[in-house]
Amino acid sequence: MAMRVWASSTANALRISCAPKSSLYPSFSLSKCFSTVLDGLKYSTSHEWVKHEGSVATVGITAHAQEHLGEVVFVELPENGASVSKGRSFGAVESVKATSDVNSPISGEVVEINSALTEKPGTINSSPYEEGWMIKVKPSNPAELDSLLGPKEYTKFCVEEDAAH
Repeated sequence: MAMRVWASSTANALRISCAPKSSLYPSFSLSKCFSTVLDGLKYSTSHEWVKHEGSVATVGITAHAQEHLGEVVFVELPENGASVSKGRSFGAVESVKATSDVNSPISGEVVEINSALTEKPGTINSSPYEEGWMIKVKPSNPAELDSLLGPKEYTKFCVEEDAAH
């Protein structure tokens, strides 16, 4: 019981969102509590996140995505000033397991890239929502943000997707 209380309080402190099981004592397991999903972000079904602040949206890959990829060893990013389109690839992430395209969850112009990722691509693993951001975009159609998933919807989507595999 003490372990469940500790796990619950730790998950809450880290803002980890897990799909709850209905029982008197919900079980916690690291495999079910697959990733960190943060409030205040929007998520795509291709596992990118967006944080919209003012006229700029920061984009990166989710903790769930980087966990499935494994150790990231190379990141390909677009140039500043490049146009990105919702649902289209803007770069790639190469890990020890695979290379995956990274799709833009919104359309717009790239106003900044995280060039630190070229030197330290593993930052995506250690800090996917903070230092591991990939691009900053000036959205051309901010209404596209409304079609993205919130934290609860994204968590549900990941649980269902993982169950299907």
